[in-house]
Amino acid sequence: MPSNLQDGVRLRPVDLARGHGLSTQAVRNYEAAGILPGAARTPHGYRTYTAAHALALRAFRALVPGHGHRTATLIMQNVNGGTTEEALRLVDESHAQVLEDRRTLRAVEAALRDLGPVAAERGDTFVGPLARRLGIRAATLRKWERAGVVAPRRDPRTGYRVYGAADVRDAQLVHQLRRGGYLLEQIAPLIAQVRAAGGVAPLESTLRDWHARLSSRSRAMLAGAAALDAYLASREL
Repeated sequence: MPSNLQDGVRLRPVDLARGHGLSTQAVRNYEAAGILPGAARTPHGYRTYTAAHALALRAFRALVPGHGHRTATLIMQNVNGGTTEEALRLVDESHAQVLEDRRTLRAVEAALRDLGPVAAERGDTFVGPLARRLGIRAATLRKWERAGVVAPRRDPRTGYRVYGAADVRDAQLVHQLRRGGYLLEQIAPLIAQVRAAGGVAPLESTLRDWHARLSSRSRAMLAGAAALDAYLASREL
């Protein structure tokens, strides 16, 4: 909080808005949404805000980059509604999601490393031989096909599923991630990206970006936590 903004100082909506690069309507909207605590009113009905409102607004804006607008809104609504434990649970859930994303990224990197020999193979194979190679049932491969994570072509004469080298690559990647406990709906977007890239090598930049985004989000969550803690401390005075 700026040194010239002390407890007891009354702020007009325009003062609070300008201090955060917002419009006065945005400030009123935040109050109406429960992101800010309710404002006091002058005898003429004008809103007046305090240093606590400034801290609340700063906390919300700091929370958004790490938690997203919806979760940041819920956090502030719970704090202002007196259910701080629920607000802290939401914070914990976001941190847990980032940790899960990091685990997923590590599993993806490990799975991609294991794909080298398979991606280099040539020739077609069928359900039974591929299932035996992976140590799974043929029914599992058919389930993956229904989920869209493997997409073998059909032999026009026999109707049998035919897995080319790219299909084998996809199947092994799915197998590795399933062994890591990931759901098919979590795996599907990655497989789509591998197919669009034409292989795993072009995904290196994607993985670097993924690392960077996770680091950026973690840093943003640290900043949000500091701002939220300052607001919580002001409410305890």
